[in-house]
Amino acid sequence: MKKIEAIIRPFKLEDVKIALVNAGIVGMTVSEVRGFGRQKGQVERYRGSEFTVEFLQKLKVEVVVPDEKSEIVLKAIADAAKTGEIGDGKIFVSPIDSVVRIRTGDRNEIAL
Repeated sequence: MKKIEAIIRPFKLEDVKIALVNAGIVGMTVSEVRGFGRQKGQVERYRGSEFTVEFLQKLKVEVVVPDEKSEIVLKAIADAAKTGEIGDGKIFVSPIDSVVRIRTGDRNEIAL
């Protein structure tokens, strides 16, 4: 199993959700996060003064999938989240050793 974490632009969430559902993914976790990368923040104006917002608002989408679906999910997220501009985000993939569904005690892929 793989855990796929995608840091995306907030307005791309609906596109990513639709792409994941179309790829057969039935659950995901979404968190509001802040950060910066090569984008290094952005300059904004407030009452005539310029200031730099260093930590930009993003969303983190997390899914755990069987190994055989990981490439399909990676492509679905990347295609749905891409704008072609700096700041589109990143996707991280990590191995998952075990999953337990708390309600039933089901383990591993059955628990997904």
